[in-house]
Amino acid sequence: MRGASRYSSLPNGRQDTLADRLHRYRGALLLLLAPLALVSLVLLLMPRSPASAGAARRSGPLPVGPNKYAVIFDAGSSGSRVHVFCFDANLDLVHIGTDIELFVQKKPGLSFYANDPRQAADSLVSLLDQAKRVVPEELRGQTPVRVGATAGLRNLGAQKSEDILQAVRDLLREKSSFKNQADWVTVLDGSQEGAYEWVTINYLLGKLGKSYADTVGVVDLGGGSVQMAYAIAEKDAEKAPKPSDGEDTYVKKLFLKGTTYYLYVHSYLHYGLLAARAEVLKAGNGDGYSNCMLEGFQGKYKYGEVSFEASASPSGASYSKCRDDAVKALKVDEACTHMKCSFGGIWNGGGGAGQKNLFVASFFFDRAAEVRLCNNLS
Repeated sequence: MRGASRYSSLPNGRQDTLADRLHRYRGALLLLLAPLALVSLVLLLMPRSPASAGAARRSGPLPVGPNKYAVIFDAGSSGSRVHVFCFDANLDLVHIGTDIELFVQKKPGLSFYANDPRQAADSLVSLLDQAKRVVPEELRGQTPVRVGATAGLRNLGAQKSEDILQAVRDLLREKSSFKNQADWVTVLDGSQEGAYEWVTINYLLGKLGKSYADTVGVVDLGGGSVQMAYAIAEKDAEKAPKPSDGEDTYVKKLFLKGTTYYLYVHSYLHYGLLAARAEVLKAGNGDGYSNCMLEGFQGKYKYGEVSFEASASPSGASYSKCRDDAVKALKVDEACTHMKCSFGGIWNGGGGAGQKNLFVASFFFDRAAEVRLCNNLS
């Protein structure tokens, strides 16, 4: 979708609208949701002049004067990514080279260096150098840089997470030359991730301002957690159970484009792609092997600071026993004290019209692409 015009011609002569393109490229689009959510926060830090505050989208040449840049680090559990965006005086996106952004990623993520905060911060140096390469030196001091970490650091606990964040703050202050503040390097909680993604995709689809029944839901499979968010009816929001101590509320009230939405959002920590593997292995390791591994395989699986036995049983893999391990890991049989639960005793929001269309993101897309279910996203 990078560099594409807003409209293109279809074989039947009908103009391909923005909504059509969003639907066709929905998988690729969703890979951009996390950084788009973060860049929306950066835009709040970039004052626009009174003359440009109400300007329409630019259709002519770039305005006179320097453009503005924003640098975003998306620090996920499976890897770190840097996004650099460029804006004109109207805060419309301007191409960087041939693309609408600079995007570079590397593995592993910050949480891999749980016991060495400085090494965790240093893992971002090559990404930082890439960002500095495209932002003109004279503009770096006024270019904000934000770091948003997700479930990988949430899983580490408060102290280790904060130690890594502080090391990253020190790195940005010492080596970046970008505009930075301590509170611009944070861990996003799961409900923020889900809510930001829901707002982003419904904005891009032109759904905001309409009835909650016209919106779409979002399910995001990350490395350490899964976020689900969709709009529910006000009467269902009033029935939402109270969360346990230390947990986020199930419903967020949002006022967007003149419409009030009640957003069900929940983050399933420990059930992202990488974390869930650890949970399944942990659930079935009573005998020192895994029921899910193919016969003859010997090895271990490391997630965070813990290694799990991932060797096959002497008799090889067992579908039924592996399924039992997965059910145990998901806590499917845990008591549901609410009217409707997903798994682990978690309220599922009650369903409804806001859930009838779901967009799936991140590892859902990656896995679908690997088995060539997304070949039409060219």
